Amino acid sequence: MAVESFGTGHEDERPELPRSTGLLDVLSVAAVALDTRGRVVFWTPQAEDLFGYTAEEALGESATRLLVRPEHLQAVSSLFTEVLETGRGWAGAFPVRHKDGSTRLTEFRTMRLLDDLGDVYALGIAADHTLLQRVETDLALCEQLVNQSPIGLALMDPDLRYLLVNPALERIDGIPAEDHIGRHLRETLPFPDADTVESALRQVLTTGTPLIDQYHVGRPPADPEHDHAWSLSFYRLADPGGRILGAAVSVVDVTERHRAAAEADRARRRLALIAEASTRVGTTLDVQQTADELAEIAAPALADVVAVDVLDSALACRRIRKPDNGPELFRALALKAAHPTVAERAADPPGDLATYDGDRLVTLCVHTGRPVLVRYVRAQDLPRIARDAEAGALLARAGVHSYLAVPLIAHGEVIGALDLKRTRNPAPFDDDDVVLAGELAGRAAVAIDNARWFQSVRNTALTLQRSLLPDHSTHHTGLEVASRYQPAQATSEVGGDWYDVISLADDKTALVVGDVMGNGIDAAATMGRLRTATCAYAELDLAPAEVLQHLDKVTCDLEHYIVTCLYAVYDPRTRRCTIANAGHMPPALVRGDSPTLLDLPAAAPLGVGGIAFEATSFELLPGDLLVLYTDGLVETRQHPIDDRLDVLLSFLDEPRRPLEETCDLLLHGLRHPDDHDDVALLIARAL
Repeated sequence: MAVESFGTGHEDERPELPRSTGLLDVLSVAAVALDTRGRVVFWTPQAEDLFGYTAEEALGESATRLLVRPEHLQAVSSLFTEVLETGRGWAGAFPVRHKDGSTRLTEFRTMRLLDDLGDVYALGIAADHTLLQRVETDLALCEQLVNQSPIGLALMDPDLRYLLVNPALERIDGIPAEDHIGRHLRETLPFPDADTVESALRQVLTTGTPLIDQYHVGRPPADPEHDHAWSLSFYRLADPGGRILGAAVSVVDVTERHRAAAEADRARRRLALIAEASTRVGTTLDVQQTADELAEIAAPALADVVAVDVLDSALACRRIRKPDNGPELFRALALKAAHPTVAERAADPPGDLATYDGDRLVTLCVHTGRPVLVRYVRAQDLPRIARDAEAGALLARAGVHSYLAVPLIAHGEVIGALDLKRTRNPAPFDDDDVVLAGELAGRAAVAIDNARWFQSVRNTALTLQRSLLPDHSTHHTGLEVASRYQPAQATSEVGGDWYDVISLADDKTALVVGDVMGNGIDAAATMGRLRTATCAYAELDLAPAEVLQHLDKVTCDLEHYIVTCLYAVYDPRTRRCTIANAGHMPPALVRGDSPTLLDLPAAAPLGVGGIAFEATSFELLPGDLLVLYTDGLVETRQHPIDDRLDVLLSFLDEPRRPLEETCDLLLHGLRHPDDHDDVALLIARAL
């Protein structure tokens, strides 16, 4: 028999035919042929599986004897005769007797056949009715599930090209089903990591291990302005023989869950930011530091560029209501950028003053006391945001695309604005950001307001304190004198510490150091009254103990004040120094390289009343130092006072050091930034 070839004529170059689906093997379709007498003349291996008889047992035998029960003989004979005589086929289910004696419902398709000699045969195609019914049900179920499922479903061939797409997937990705067919997966996925998804699907095809609930975020063509989220699952499809048919992809739209989770995460971050602000903003009564703390909290959590600007009139505690359309003078307090950007150069440097006209957004913010939001900044918006055209060009170059200004309001008064810009953060400011910024600004505004009023009161007290301290000459007969006054740090108010150097008759000099217990303007005023009284009693040439006795009476007349004081008189003719103590820290005497604390009689502070004071006299030789100080120099909350006094003496190991240098050394070595008390220091060297 000749073999017909195709293509080039070579037997091994035959066209590639479609691969078998294997469905016929699953159905196990049998074929049986009968002659006109009903004898079996053709019997396939599938017929053996279906009916139980081998070909040797069936061929030549009567089909009715093998397969039909007696009660069904008449019906079968009628059908057989009709098919052979009319040529019309018959289809239906019929109970068939199996070799094992059981009856099985079998699906038949019968037809008449003619051979080349004109002989007639009946051909029956048969399959198990239950199996066919199950396959039919499965197909119907699959079709309905695929078409009606809210889950997007797709079938892919082994090359990951679409074979089938259900309506749900059309709705999810916004692409018609017919536009999917034949395209690769990566061509339709709205994910930035489409190649990664396709690689994962190829892994499923290779290993057969499904990948379940793969979370992906993207922007579909139907909604390019918003993120959507999907859960993807991949499964390999194979026939019963293990041949890979392709893959199934399920896509569940979880956008609402994604947005709810994102919103919950934002809410958690907002709460965390507010909680952090409550601990980090307003840690001191310092306006500048509070503004810096606010800027550091807001960048980058809320904005890429943050500025804190306060009205100069409010900072000076002289805010006067102006027309709502007039310019405002701002003092820049803080500037913070989350990353290097030219937008920093467009902002006013901290400490600078800048006037903004009434049409500027930051001015509008403080005039109305309401946030000003420009969700999407356009070119025409920049002149109302920037201080000038050059700054506007820098903001455009930096990519500022969203702007928010929030007023700083404390006790009903607008004192400034929190200025926020986004450059690298792609999301525009929204209403939630306005609320969060307002919360941060409100907390910071109260802290700034407290700090500015404290600073005002402190400056007043400090001015009063300094005005009451002596402006004396450093030249006194037989003595070289140096002094310092250092106020408490920003966390406390100015106190009532003072020192004095008073020239007396006969070239004598009185040295005084005192401390009014308390702080603020009242303490400073009390100190001024006591200093005046001290000078008056010193002019009377009274002994140190008598001076303290009179000061005690004066202090008792004051309201609930206790005062410690040291009063010493040096006579250069006799080189004697007489000193009396009213509850004060012991002075230090430095002679040679051996600094010591003077052992003075114990005495109560001034203001107790009815206490006798004693004086101690000692020789003050040339080169000797006498160091008088208030407790703020040595007392701390962490260290024992004896240890601190030892540290004081350790700094006095060089008596020949210049007095001004010694004053600076003591203040620098013994004081700390958070010390809560002020200090008066007086050092005298005998000449």
